[in-house]
This record gives sequence, structure tokens and C-alpha cells, in this order.
Amino acid sequence: MVSICGQGRLDMTTQQETVDTQNHVRGYSLYELLQADRLQSEKEQVEKQAAEKQQLGKPPADKVCKGSKSRREKSGTLKSMSIFILFVIKSITYYALGPLKKLEQLLSHSGNRHCADCGTPEPKWVSMGVGVFICIKCSGIHRSLGVHITKVLSVKLDEWTDDQVDALAEMGGNIVANKKYEACIPGNILKPRPDSAIDERSDFIRRKYELQQFLNSDECLMCPYPRPTSSSTYRSASTKNLVLALDKKHIDKQASSLRISGIGHAFRSSRNNWKRKEEQRNNKKNDLLPGMIEFIGLIKVNVVRGTNLAIRDMVSSDPYVILCLGQQSVKTRVIKNNLNPVWNEKLMLSIPDCVPPLKLLVYDKDTFTTDDFMGQAEIDIEPLVTAARDLERSTQNETAELGKWEASNENTLVSDSIISLVNGAVKQQLSIRLQNVERGVLELELECVPLTQ
Repeated sequence: MVSICGQGRLDMTTQQETVDTQNHVRGYSLYELLQADRLQSEKEQVEKQAAEKQQLGKPPADKVCKGSKSRREKSGTLKSMSIFILFVIKSITYYALGPLKKLEQLLSHSGNRHCADCGTPEPKWVSMGVGVFICIKCSGIHRSLGVHITKVLSVKLDEWTDDQVDALAEMGGNIVANKKYEACIPGNILKPRPDSAIDERSDFIRRKYELQQFLNSDECLMCPYPRPTSSSTYRSASTKNLVLALDKKHIDKQASSLRISGIGHAFRSSRNNWKRKEEQRNNKKNDLLPGMIEFIGLIKVNVVRGTNLAIRDMVSSDPYVILCLGQQSVKTRVIKNNLNPVWNEKLMLSIPDCVPPLKLLVYDKDTFTTDDFMGQAEIDIEPLVTAARDLERSTQNETAELGKWEASNENTLVSDSIISLVNGAVKQQLSIRLQNVERGVLELELECVPLTQ
């Protein structure tokens, strides 16, 4: 009777401990698993011996005490086993989920529920290079930073792989990234808010990720100037300080050259230097433009295939495609030794308010020399954007033809291009003849996505 009651208490304790440890599962090494398995076998053997002794009706008093002590010692083992079982169940469940389900789990974390840069709730974009979840407004600025810094993906619109989601999870999310990139923000710089202007977002994001001015270091000193009270003061102060720093560096270079060249050359070079300085200021201003442009939507480009492309190696080519829209650019993967490559690769670009043409450049990848040019083309996406805008105001969802772009000698279309509504998405199929090259055709599929999606 003593052992039976003890077993009942043991079962209740094990159940309670299982519930308590359900949300604190950790991984175990192979040695620990083998050790737990050995202890479980010993436990079953002890229980079997106890049951036999009960049947014989000879449970010695000292043995009962030892059995109770043994059960108390084994309770820790059962707790470890319950934790291991929960770990296995959670692991199997996690890996059985698709990439989108894993992304939803990452988004549910407290730090990822708001944009890492401006705090907008429910971000639907990911900046893979820095591992943060961001809003649609900040995503355009991240995309303008360039692929050497980051790559922007949509949680819902892009096709994710398990490796991409796992890599994002390992980076830690918004909290870890902000601890790194916002470790030392000067007092005169304000972090953007959800309603901040695009130029405020651009300046902060470029400082944060491109220039990395807020990293924690021994040289990171707080600015002695007081914190501004308005966004306009912040914009003017930050821009002025940046220009003054650049001008000071440029003037120091001028001074050293003047001392070497002499007085007569100084007057001639000073006029040229002032001209160059103005050009540099204009260039710097133009460099900041991509992040300050308001975006009206997104364009998804599916580079389907190339046909009869030009030969740039001995008997074949290693082609890849670059897409440019304004200051943004993305490229496909390289396909080796193929004049009729099939990419089926989807790329995404932000559409500026002033819609520019979509430019396509095809190159042959070379290892030791400059990549060879294989043709180019331009696509006017204004009709596609107009159709998407008009559809956004209507309630039509049925498949329909929205417009037609006829092939002629004045454009590069191989055949007529139809703008249609398919499953609620505005799409356009194109077959483009490459220009400034002896031959080659590209097949594309465009889709315009409004910002409301």
C-alpha cells in the first residue's frame, strides 16, 4: 500500500512538473539522452521488482524506505524525460511547419510586432541583410541602400525557403539588431515615428545601417547640443552637420595641394575646386534622393526565360539579368553555359511616385575579365500602374482584360502584351526583343501591387 500511494503521488508530481516545464524546453546532448534512457530502464526494473514483492506479501520495512527514497531520486529523472519529450514534440512541430508559419511565429515575438526603424505596428517586410522586420515606408529606403547592405523581402508576397527563415531567426530579430545599430544614438537625433516624413526616415536609416554611426564604440560620444523639439529642426541640423563635415574634409585636401602648387596655381585651382565642390554637393544630394522618394506601390518581375541569346564565350554564355527602376537595381542568378536559360526568378522593386521605365540589362558572367554585354531593353510600366490604380478603386475581382499593348516597329515587343486581372492581381505578360545586340529575347511577367496590400 505504501508503494502504491507513493506511485500515485509520483504521477501527480510528474504531471504538475510537466505542465510547469512545458514552456521552458531546452535541447539535450546525446550523452544526456542515453543517460536518461538508462535511468528509465532502471526505474522500470525497480517497479517490476516492487510489484513482485507486493504479490508475495513480503514488503520489508527497510526496503520500503529505500524504495521511497529511490522514487524521490528518480523524480528528477522523470522531469528530465518529460522535458525531453516536450522538446522532441516541439521540434517535430516546428520543422513540420512551412516557412510562412515560421515567419508568423517570428512576427509574434514582442520585439518584431513593430517596425524596427519607426515603430509602425504590424510590419510586413523583412530587411534580410540586417535581420529586422520593417514597414512598407521604411522598406523602400532599405531597398535603396543596395544589395551589398541588405535585401528586402515581403512576408506575404515573396516565396520564402526554410533556410531563409532559419537564417532570419538566428539573427535575433528587431531587439537584437537595435541593440547593435542603435547602441549609441546622439542626443540631437530623433528616431522616426510612424507618421514621420520620408526624408527623416531616409536620413536616420542611412545613418543607422549604411554609415553605422550609432554603433557602440569607445569613440561614440554624445552630442553636446540639446535635443531638437521639432522634426524640421532635426532635418536642418543633421543635414547641415553632414555637409559641413564633408566640406571641411574637402577644404583640408585643397589646403595641402595649395601649399605644394604655389600661389599662382592656387587662384586657378580654387575656381576649379569650387566648381568641383558644387558638383559634389549635387551628387551627394542625388545620392540621397532614392530614400526620399515617396513610393506608390511595388512591381513584381518574374524573369521567366531567355531565348536565342548572344554568344559571348567560345560556344555559349553564362547569362544573368539586371533590373533597374530609378536608383534601384536587382539581378537574377547566373545560369552557366546556356543560350536559352530558364530563370523563373521573381524580383521586386518599389515604384516611385514619378514612374520611371523599367530597364533590363543582360550580361555574360566572366571570372577574370569584365562581364560581357548581351543586350538591353526598356519597358514602360505606366499603363500597368494606371490599371492597378483604377482597379484599386473598384470592386471587380473576376478575370478580365484591362488593356493591350500592341507590338510594332516602334517598340521592342515580339508579340502583343495583355494587361489582365487574374485572381485579384494585375499582371502583364511580355516578350521583349533585346536591343544593341545581334539577337536575343526575354520573357517576363509583371505584377503591380498597391501599397494597401
